[in-house]
Parts: sequence; structure tokens; C-alpha cells
Amino acid sequence: MSSNRIGRINDEIQKELSALLRTVKDPRVTDCMLTITHVDTTSDLRYARIYVSALNCPDEKGLLKGLKSAAGYLRHELGSRIDLRYTPELQFFVDNSIAYGAHILDMLNHVKPADPRNADIVLPEDRED
Repeated sequence: MSSNRIGRINDEIQKELSALLRTVKDPRVTDCMLTITHVDTTSDLRYARIYVSALNCPDEKGLLKGLKSAAGYLRHELGSRIDLRYTPELQFFVDNSIAYGAHILDMLNHVKPADPRNADIVLPEDRED
């Protein structure tokens, strides 16, 4: 099967699931701000790995349990919105790449020069015009 077709299916699943997550009533899911960062579907379209990033979520394990319990509902709704022969089984995974990127950016913003003689150097982005 063409990888271009799988890519389009992945994008469509990501778009539709993003809209469907707002309809889930489970408080474990609605208490967090969710973003679907990536969808990876197998070539036979039987399984879809959904990578989710959660902000302001103290309990990521509870979030995954809530998504797992809502997977049947989400799969049913996804099947009615996407015209595929088989609606893939949804498997949810936590993606920490956004939080990791924010952590690295924070560390870079607070770097101090290793050489004290370079302490007076002002970078162009730090100048106040």
C-alpha cells in the first residue's frame, strides 16, 4: 500500500479524532488540554497508534485509562466519519516531546556564559530597541 495514502489516512484520523475528543464525557479526559501530536497507522489499517500530548494534566496514567475506555466510542464515531473498509483499533500513547522541547527552551534561555569575560555580550534577540 502506498505510504502516501497511509499518510493521508493518518492526517484524516488525526483531524477527526481532534474534533471527537471534545465530545468525550470522561472527566479523566476532559480535565486536561489534549493535543494529538502524531498518528501512525499500520499498513493493513487494523491498528492506529495515537500519540497524545497533555498540558495541565497531573495524572497521565488516568488520562490513558480514560482514553482507553473511550476508544470504542471514538472508533465507532471515527468509522462513521471516515470512509474506510476497516476502522483501525485505536491505541493511545503519551507523547512528551512538547514538554521536553519547552524544558530545553527554558534551559537555553537561562544559560550563563562559561567565560566571565563574555558576560557583557548582548545577543541580537535580547536587545531592547
